[in-house]
Amino acid sequence: MTKMKWWQKAIIYQIYPRSFQDSNGDGIGDIKGALKQLDYVQSLGVNTVWVNPNMLSPQEDNGYDVSDYYAIDPLFGTKEQSETFVKEVHNRGMKLIYDFPLNHTSTEHYWFKEAIKGPENPYRDYYIWADAPDDRDYPNNWYSDDKEPSWTKEPNGNQFYLHLYKDSMADLNWANPKVRKEMMNIGKFWIENGIDGFRLDAVLFIDKKEGLPDDSNAAKDGEGSGKSVNEHGPNITKYLEEFSNELRKYNEELLVIGEAPTAGADLALDYIGSEKDMMDNVISFTYFPEIEKLKDPSLPSDIQIGKLDKEKFKFEMNNWQSKLAARGGPILYWNNHDMPRAVSRFGDIKQYRDNSSKMLATLMYLQKGIPIIYYGEEIGMKNSYFDNFDDFEIPGKDKIIEKAKEKGYSEDEIKQHFNARAKNISRGIMQWDNSSFSGFSTVKPWIKSNTEEKYNVNDQNSEPNSILNYYRQLISLKKEVLFVEGSFQLKPTKDSLYIYERTYGEQKALIYCNFSDKAENVQIIDDLQEWTIILANEGNSLSGTHLHLAPFGTVVFRN
Repeated sequence: MTKMKWWQKAIIYQIYPRSFQDSNGDGIGDIKGALKQLDYVQSLGVNTVWVNPNMLSPQEDNGYDVSDYYAIDPLFGTKEQSETFVKEVHNRGMKLIYDFPLNHTSTEHYWFKEAIKGPENPYRDYYIWADAPDDRDYPNNWYSDDKEPSWTKEPNGNQFYLHLYKDSMADLNWANPKVRKEMMNIGKFWIENGIDGFRLDAVLFIDKKEGLPDDSNAAKDGEGSGKSVNEHGPNITKYLEEFSNELRKYNEELLVIGEAPTAGADLALDYIGSEKDMMDNVISFTYFPEIEKLKDPSLPSDIQIGKLDKEKFKFEMNNWQSKLAARGGPILYWNNHDMPRAVSRFGDIKQYRDNSSKMLATLMYLQKGIPIIYYGEEIGMKNSYFDNFDDFEIPGKDKIIEKAKEKGYSEDEIKQHFNARAKNISRGIMQWDNSSFSGFSTVKPWIKSNTEEKYNVNDQNSEPNSILNYYRQLISLKKEVLFVEGSFQLKPTKDSLYIYERTYGEQKALIYCNFSDKAENVQIIDDLQEWTIILANEGNSLSGTHLHLAPFGTVVFRN
């Protein structure tokens, strides 16, 4: 491999600002609070911090609806506090990544307020407009995530503007060179203010299909998908190469990660494998296939409790490992601000919370690639639990509830599914201690959250066998050349076992993971008895050539 770039050795910690630490007693996390906890973040051993949006926003989509890309939202703090935060991250030897929402702006943005003044306004072409045919209510059959038409009529005229997401988030017209220039100027501004990289939000949808055609896969007179029609458009290569190449004039080592939910490994290579490097890596949602036959086909799959298809999961992970090996490996993650927490979704929060938390981390992060650890994951935080339908953030929620009731589901049954899949169940406050409001704030937090003994930073910090200190050991191992540059080989096993080997020259490691709540006995190779166990969770044992793995057990051997 050629000389590695800094980000190929990155271990990223994701901070969701609203929920990390409140410093001013309003129940909402902020920059000053995050600054207060930087020593803790550094103590984990991570070397990169990813912060979700803190730009000025009406907060209808938790900051992904930007109204001013150059300003810090007062909800989170001031420009001066932001500058101090950037400086202190760097003072601790860490890099800093910001979210960059670039598919759309808030309808409160100056550009959009100008655009709705009429077709002659110079900002009109910053957005995407269309007329509705005489025989239709909307320009085409596209629907948004909210299960509503992707078109909203302008207040002062007869045209419609496009929004693939909420109607308060108007899609930008990337075909307009002025828009692309504006976005590059924004990127330049943040680079000059010390940002080392960007996660490009919703980047797959920036190129809209010429002619804005109907979604041909929709049922007649049914709801089409604007996203499916527009993802991976023909001009996206041009747009991203132009964007990245321009920004790298100001920081040649800039890290550019794209949110690419539907991209498999082969498509990911189209984005990150070219010499021009549109992006450096992608965050794909294809890692976690579920057993669809266990779900009700009459309801949306993504809002139902799902069981991981472990056979397909192993295939997916192995495919990403092999295809992206020359690029330093894929992004490695279990959860984020839009997904359920790892231990709630894939582990066991009732009997084996500690062991499953540790096993999941070992399985994922010692593979080849770039870990992204979601705040609180390192202490085994579980999902928040909501009692009221109003609390769930689920696109098209009301329609889904109505349809589920028609199918005979009770409200409790619907809530059970929502509590497993809603976008915001993973956004609970960081659990610093077991006091009121978990040491996050002095007042009731903005979101319903958990306060727990043991599963908080204070209780785990000094406990040698805690999940937190296990993560610290794991992160320390992850920095070694064997686990950064070493090759990856997944061993053929039954679906409930995940066993792989990392090799770098004469150095080798074997990672054994029991991905189930049943104990497993594994026959190991004879010479493995001469190896050293460098990491393990509880309940495992080695006797001769027999390795006993506890429920959710994991053991790491090195020669």
